[in-house]
Amino acid sequence: MLIALLIPLGLAAVVYALAMLRAVIRRGAVPTLEGFILGAVTNFFDTLGIGSFAPTMAWFKFRKLVPDRLIPCTMIVGHTLPTMVQALIFLALLGVLVDPILLVGCTVAFLMGGLLGVPLVTRTRVWIVQVVVAFGLILAAILYALANLQLMPGGGTASGLPLTLTVVAIVASFVFGILLNFGIGNYAPTLVLLSLMGMDPRLCFPIMAASAGLTASATGIRYISIGDVNLKLAGGMAIGGIPAVLVAAFIVKSMSVEALRWGVIVVVLYAALVMLRSAIAGRRDEATALVCAPAE
Repeated sequence: MLIALLIPLGLAAVVYALAMLRAVIRRGAVPTLEGFILGAVTNFFDTLGIGSFAPTMAWFKFRKLVPDRLIPCTMIVGHTLPTMVQALIFLALLGVLVDPILLVGCTVAFLMGGLLGVPLVTRTRVWIVQVVVAFGLILAAILYALANLQLMPGGGTASGLPLTLTVVAIVASFVFGILLNFGIGNYAPTLVLLSLMGMDPRLCFPIMAASAGLTASATGIRYISIGDVNLKLAGGMAIGGIPAVLVAAFIVKSMSVEALRWGVIVVVLYAALVMLRSAIAGRRDEATALVCAPAE
């Protein structure tokens, strides 16, 4: 069953890379240096377990690199290839130790949720996307703080779950897949959920990476075709992220990231507050436009 995941994941990576390359060439979207550096830094620490979505969102907002509506889409497109490389590494190293029903079930459920979330986020009003992203950032900051304070669930030693908990994990993965389209990464919530259920935290990584990699490739291609993405930035993130993942996985392997998390918390909370302020202003403008609209 592990092979049944590795083969489609590898093929999906090739198909996605070709689709992205074709779009970059067709639109003349030269990858940016800032995107390259951002992709390298965030994916390096993502491989070590700190997560990439919250820091990336915070940087996007701080630097005003893309409109708020395009933040989730650009992140997904830019982080897809590095995440797929992570997925292949974690599956090859640890995938054989994970209960195959849990691994495949969560991955497929996350994929279904991710595909369902594409039309939802593209049709959702900008201020609603801003609110969801802001609360996602706040949640990430809380989880980072809990991790630094040693208050996160330590997890157990299990490589699988009882049937009831397996069903709960699969349903939760479907919901996490939808939220991915709003810029809320699946690493932290999946790690917390499975650790609370008694899973070995190390064995959560193949589930998280495989789910994110396969889903991001499918949703990323749709976002590229729709055009709702900053390809110059996303291209740079993809190019910089892949070698950073390899360095983190095979050379560095582990390091203390506690101090870095505290810095990320400050930046993430700042971005969340700015995002909420934008959402409130957008909602107010929308209400004013409705009131001032002439009656037919």
